[in-house]
Amino acid sequence: MHDIEALLTRWQNAGLLDAETAARIRAHEARGAATVVDAKERGRERQAQAVGVRWQGITALILGAMLLGCGVVLFVSAHWDQLGPGARFALVLSMVAVFHVGGGMARRGFEGMSSALHAVGTVATGAAIALTGQIYNIQEHWPAAVLLWALAAIAGWVLLRDQAQEILALLLVPAWMICELGFSMENYVGVDIYMGRLFFVGAILYVTFFLGSRRKAVQGIFFAAGTIAAIAGIALMQSGWISGSANQSFIPFGTRVWAWIAIAALPLIVAAFHGHKGLIPVAAAIAFSAALPWCYRSWTETPRIGPGGTTTYTLTGPNLIAHALVAAFSLFICWWGVRMKSRALVNLGILGFAVSVARFYFSDIYDKVGRSLGLIGLGIVFLAGGWALERMRRRLLAGMVEAKSPASQNVAEADGGAL
Repeated sequence: MHDIEALLTRWQNAGLLDAETAARIRAHEARGAATVVDAKERGRERQAQAVGVRWQGITALILGAMLLGCGVVLFVSAHWDQLGPGARFALVLSMVAVFHVGGGMARRGFEGMSSALHAVGTVATGAAIALTGQIYNIQEHWPAAVLLWALAAIAGWVLLRDQAQEILALLLVPAWMICELGFSMENYVGVDIYMGRLFFVGAILYVTFFLGSRRKAVQGIFFAAGTIAAIAGIALMQSGWISGSANQSFIPFGTRVWAWIAIAALPLIVAAFHGHKGLIPVAAAIAFSAALPWCYRSWTETPRIGPGGTTTYTLTGPNLIAHALVAAFSLFICWWGVRMKSRALVNLGILGFAVSVARFYFSDIYDKVGRSLGLIGLGIVFLAGGWALERMRRRLLAGMVEAKSPASQNVAEADGGAL
């Protein structure tokens, strides 16, 4: 309206418009501007309502799929003993077929419902594989069942291209590798170490590989799963190399070669698809997992057992270098999050550093200074450390925002120039 008013004034001064015509033009433009504003407001309201319904629908689909799967499991378990082998096998096949057929029928009208039904069908496939082996007493090698389940999930991902099948496939493939290596290394010294290495490197791969993915469900679930797996991997790697009995031996060389292929070679090959941005965190995780299990200390304790009786056993735990390595890798994750402009990685690194400091205090300082001084020191650590970490986190996030703004401005200028 301001631009139109300036034009009308100029045209009136030049004698091209009279006052009555200018007034009619002003009234017309005012009505048009009000109509545009009303249309924008109605569009925002419709968009807000659509988003609300969308999230409600997603929540209902997730809960419905979980309840449906639980109900099927309860129904099968309640009637399992009353069925013969043929009826059991027919029930297993129908359990998988009904969900996938229903998902296919609902795909055109309601894609979310179709995705949920197909996901339940893929989950039911794992139960069907295990139950089929039980029905016909097939020779037991349970990692092969996990492999068949993973192949079914991969087939679903290839055919359907939805997030649920992708999540199941990318969770079941490493689960199969973990099961195979665990089966091969069972009852050997160091099985926990290698399992921890596999957990940790895979976790860092999943946490960093899917950053910025447009598939938000895939990114969120893999970030959460990777965080849990990383914590479990560090705990396993710090369990030490102590054998449970004198008859235990170290893992055979051939099995260790296959283990390192799964720990290092395969993650590096996958990470290479993102170039150096994918290779750097995975390579750092491999180096970290190779060094951490060797950073431990051992000691012997001789507690009393009954009147006059004693026993001696050896304990292991992380030493100072192990705590420093965990803290250093947490800072690396924080630094990598700043480089990748990822708030989630920065927060994860800060949390990891805080947990490593707290664990060092509890394991190496708390018991040596007494209970009262230990609690006082713990309070100081939490207050001072929490304040310092939160201040550093805010500065890092603020720096990320400042670094992102000029780039956005340049992109906007470039778009404006192109237009």
